[in-house]
Amino acid sequence: MAQGKRARWIVVVAAAVVATGGVWWWLQSRHYESTDDAEIEGHLDTVSSRISGTVTWIDPNVEDSHVVKAGTLLMELDPRDYAADLEHAKANLDTRAAEARTARVTIPITDAAAFGQLAATEAARDQAAASVDSEQADLEAARHRLAQDEAIYARTERDRVRYQSLVEKREISRSDYDARDTEATAAEQALEADRSSIASKERKIVEARALVAQREAEIASARTAPRQVNAAESRSASASGQLEQATADLHTAQLNLSYTKIYAPVTGVIGRKTVQLGHRVQPGQGLMIIVPVDDLWITANYKETQLRHMRPGQPVTVHVDTFDRDYKGRIEDMPGAAGPLFSLFPPENSTGNYVKVVQRFPVRIRLDRDQDPEHLLRPGMSVEPKVTVR
Repeated sequence: MAQGKRARWIVVVAAAVVATGGVWWWLQSRHYESTDDAEIEGHLDTVSSRISGTVTWIDPNVEDSHVVKAGTLLMELDPRDYAADLEHAKANLDTRAAEARTARVTIPITDAAAFGQLAATEAARDQAAASVDSEQADLEAARHRLAQDEAIYARTERDRVRYQSLVEKREISRSDYDARDTEATAAEQALEADRSSIASKERKIVEARALVAQREAEIASARTAPRQVNAAESRSASASGQLEQATADLHTAQLNLSYTKIYAPVTGVIGRKTVQLGHRVQPGQGLMIIVPVDDLWITANYKETQLRHMRPGQPVTVHVDTFDRDYKGRIEDMPGAAGPLFSLFPPENSTGNYVKVVQRFPVRIRLDRDQDPEHLLRPGMSVEPKVTVR
């Protein structure tokens, strides 16, 4: 009897302990939300080449799992082709600069020459027009002289004929007749000279008018002076544009030459190195991956029913399986959507029948700064975060 009573008491006490423990666990669990669907994540910085080339040197320390600091020279590509391109770009820049200077100097020269020629041709045209007027006046004077000499010739010819009849009748002496004959001959010669002068004046007028027409044509050509200046300015602008292009080509050549040296973009651990000495690399080709271990976070996939009381800034205790120790942190951000919606092929309800499934949401957790001073944590490690929600 005593043993049976003692056994009953043991069962009662054990049940009370279990019940008390269960109540205590239930009360405590209300203050926390935890999950084992979580891991450490970080950036994976791919080191790639911006240009094509042959690898001629690699830092001996550049091996998988080795640590490199930001700015470390990782490797070099053969720079000779790009050095030659740089020299060519410099020479082209010098040529374009000289052409631009020449084009700028040509503008005032063209301006002065073109407008000076216009002024000169207009002056020559005015001079030719004045020559036409002068020759026209001389022609009119010659015609007046012709009219006067024709009258004198007619009078002297009548006197000669009259004196000829008188000398034949022996009414006057032969010398009187010869005087009248000489006057008539001189008047006739003067008349011929006047006619020749008129013909000469008419030819000169024709020549002067032709010269005026020539000067007008020269003026029409010289009136293109503004267009010549505009053309010179356009050539100067084109030369300036070519100079800017040559400057840009020089900068591109300088950049390409600098790209033959590949530096570490961040401080971190090298992973998956795929390049070796002598390899021919292409632009954008991945050469290695550097994992910055000082910029890590945790992605914890909580059930949607666990998010009711979660807020950014709440403290989190993170248990890392690798080291079997806890780290302190806080919720950094709450998710924008359920995890499956971010997948490459998000689920679609093609049948129209919706089946309710508890979704998981990725919560981002950031560890406190002093939690991993030795940088032991690595992306991909499994963790169990526990969020204090109350």
